[in-house]
Amino acid sequence: MSERFLGIDIGGSKSAVLLGQQGSDSQTMQCLQKRKFATTDFPSPAQFFPYLRAEIKALLQDSGCSSGDLAGVGVSCGGPLDSRKGLILSPPNLPGWDRVPIIEMLEAEFSVPVRLQNDANAGALAEWNWGAGRNCRNMIFLTFGTGLGAGLILNGQLYSGSSDMAGECGHLRLADFGPVGYGKAGSFEGFCSGGGLAQLGQMKARELLQAGTPPDWCPEPEDLPAVNAAELAAWAKKGDKAALDVFALCGEYLGRGLAVLIDLLNPERVILGSIFARTEELLRLPMEQSLQREALPLSSACCQIVPAGLGEAIGDYAALAVASGRGL
Repeated sequence: MSERFLGIDIGGSKSAVLLGQQGSDSQTMQCLQKRKFATTDFPSPAQFFPYLRAEIKALLQDSGCSSGDLAGVGVSCGGPLDSRKGLILSPPNLPGWDRVPIIEMLEAEFSVPVRLQNDANAGALAEWNWGAGRNCRNMIFLTFGTGLGAGLILNGQLYSGSSDMAGECGHLRLADFGPVGYGKAGSFEGFCSGGGLAQLGQMKARELLQAGTPPDWCPEPEDLPAVNAAELAAWAKKGDKAALDVFALCGEYLGRGLAVLIDLLNPERVILGSIFARTEELLRLPMEQSLQREALPLSSACCQIVPAGLGEAIGDYAALAVASGRGL
């Protein structure tokens, strides 16, 4: 019998509520309805939650569904959080959200299980259930977006650690110096994230400006703050050497970071989201060359590295995966 689930995706800039229907075999999930709104319109949780309730009510009404028709509710939100106690603990992208008891608040509205996971764990569950990680016993999902975090599926279950902090690989230091990510220079997130790519681009442009050979995408010093990952990718795909150099360096450190994870956890698949999915042709070769140098051959030989199968819709399916509870 098919079941319906409510997903709630809370981001720093925008949020969404979604209604999904899971197939009777649990192998498929269809997103039936979605409503989006700006998180930034609400400076505190006390202002956010009444609007969230109204959006959920409108979503259910639009779909001809009642809360009694739901089999579960899932919340995907940036960490840190405590999924066991149902608390959002102070995410850097949600200022003022300190120890918000979101599960308790939602359980008062619904008579079904309400579950909470950080966005990386939720993404891992989505890819494992319906994306590129299907049929895997051991897999790693890397967000590779604004930041870098990992969701771990080990022995067919989500692994979140003793305090929900497993998978924070963006904090790994890969070099003594380099772009800053997760508050640490030379970190995995510093080299492999949207913000990190922007910093690498700015470093490259500054070097070329000082040499008197500025890149086309940053002809003047005052253009440095505007350098971003999307623009760099566009120039690299057109063959711009400086932009290609930036992605080659990112790919090099992506391989180094993946080697640590692959040697440590021995997964059969690593799934890379967001930026990798859009720029695989720029990153794969330097990543694989670096991985070949750094990882144990027996570990890397059994591991596939693939882009996220759910593409840009992964945020939607992440919240629904948490709601379904499969893999938790």
